[in-house]
Amino acid sequence: MSSRACPAAVLFDMDGTLVDTEDLWWDACVEVADGLGSPLGEADREALFGLSVEDAALHISGGPGAGAVESLLTDAFTRRLKNGVTMLPGAVALLEALHAAGIPAGLVSASPRPVVDLVLETVGGHRFRLSVAAGDSARNKPAPDPYLAAAARLGVDPAACVAIEDSPTGVASARSAGCAVIVVGPSGAGSGTNTTSGTNAVTAVPTLESVDLPLLRRLVSRAPL
Repeated sequence: MSSRACPAAVLFDMDGTLVDTEDLWWDACVEVADGLGSPLGEADREALFGLSVEDAALHISGGPGAGAVESLLTDAFTRRLKNGVTMLPGAVALLEALHAAGIPAGLVSASPRPVVDLVLETVGGHRFRLSVAAGDSARNKPAPDPYLAAAARLGVDPAACVAIEDSPTGVASARSAGCAVIVVGPSGAGSGTNTTSGTNAVTAVPTLESVDLPLLRRLVSRAPL
C-alpha cells in the first residue's frame, strides 16, 4: 500500500471508545453483585473493564449460575442506557470525516445485541455500515472472530482496516484479527501518539480528537509515525 492509501474500513469498539458507558456498566455490575450477596471492590472494577457480559457474569458468579447472572447484567445495563448515552470527545467529528471520505465505519462490540441496538438508537445507526454484537460471531473478544466477521461482511481485508479500542481485551481481539489498532484512553495520554513495534502495532492516543485521516492512512500503510 502507498502512504496515501485509505483504510478499507474503520472498526470501532463501542463502550468506553465511542460512548461514555463505563460508569453505567460498573453500576450495573455492582447492582447485580450486591443482589447476589457478593459485593465488588475496586480490584473487581479493573478486572471487569472491557469484559463481555458472558465473562463478567463468570467473574461475578464464580461459575455457577453464570447464565442467569448474564441476563441480570444485561437488564441492569439496559435500564441505565435507556436514559441516554454521551458520545466521547471527537467521536462525531471522526465519524463525519470518515463519511465525507467514503470510508465505511463499523461497530464491533462485545455487548449483547439489545445493548448495541439501544446505543445505536441514541448515536445514530446511520453512521455505521454494520454492527457486530455478542453472538454475531462464534467467539467474542478477545478472540479475533468479531473483527474477522466485520471485515468479511464488508468484503475487505482485516489488514486494511483500523480498529479503535479502549481495553486490553479489545486490543487483543483486533490485533489477532490482523487490524491496525488505535487504543484510546489513559494509556494514550501524554504527548502525541505512541506506537509499539510490529506489523500490527498499537497506536495510543488520549482521545478520539487525536485521530484523523492522515493518521489512519499511515497506520494501514504501516508507515512510521
